[in-house]
Amino acid sequence: MGTHYSGSKSDKNTLNAFIKMMRATESINIRLNRHLADANLTVSQFGTLEVLLHLGPLNQRAIGEKLLKSGGNITMVIDNLEKSGYVKRKKDPNDRRAVLIHLTPKGKEFIEDFFPKHLSKIKEEFSVLSENEKETLANLCKKLGLRDG
Repeated sequence: MGTHYSGSKSDKNTLNAFIKMMRATESINIRLNRHLADANLTVSQFGTLEVLLHLGPLNQRAIGEKLLKSGGNITMVIDNLEKSGYVKRKKDPNDRRAVLIHLTPKGKEFIEDFFPKHLSKIKEEFSVLSENEKETLANLCKKLGLRDG
């Protein structure tokens, strides 16, 4: 379903592209979020565990920047992951003022087991696209995301 707006062809194309992108994103998120909920994770908690798995210990600000989340939100995410035993705050040995977030052995074991399962779900979502279509989609999304404005 596209727009019912009766403007110029360019306006209608823009609105149709926007509507379809947002609906596709929402549909995919709903399906993937079910998988996260089954593991008692929020999107932000999963993102934090995933970034720590692949990049190693980071401070909260760096995690927030990677996940496009505010400092207050990341603090709550880290607090909840710490309560679950998945992460631990430790002083940065190179900067006494800073604290780094580390995966605990429990957190590392969990995300190493869970990540491939989640990746499988993502691959299933994108299975309707060819490899070239996935590359094109990634490039178009990057172009939109990096637009100055």
